[in-house]
Amino acid sequence: MEPMKRMEPMEPMKPMAGPKPWWPADLGEPSSSGSQNDLRYAFFPGIRRLLIELNGTLDTYDTGDHRISGVSQQDSQGQTLAFTSQEGLVRLDGLRQIR
Repeated sequence: MEPMKRMEPMEPMKPMAGPKPWWPADLGEPSSSGSQNDLRYAFFPGIRRLLIELNGTLDTYDTGDHRISGVSQQDSQGQTLAFTSQEGLVRLDGLRQIR
């Protein structure tokens, strides 16, 4: 039987990378973003855009003067979405969708 060999020191662990953004890189960083169930959103105030990804489909909305800070999902049946802005609650169907 051979004698035990000395163990070599291990390399320190590298920090884990954060999640990759799901929005196009040219938009930069959103001021607010979040996810709930099969919904993700990101708000880009500089270009007044709200991106919504629902069940794998990405849609873009013009937010006008609204500064989005949160999301509310009413029920799983109707997928009613509303967002909090400086003017109160804003429903998604009240924003202009950009094609």
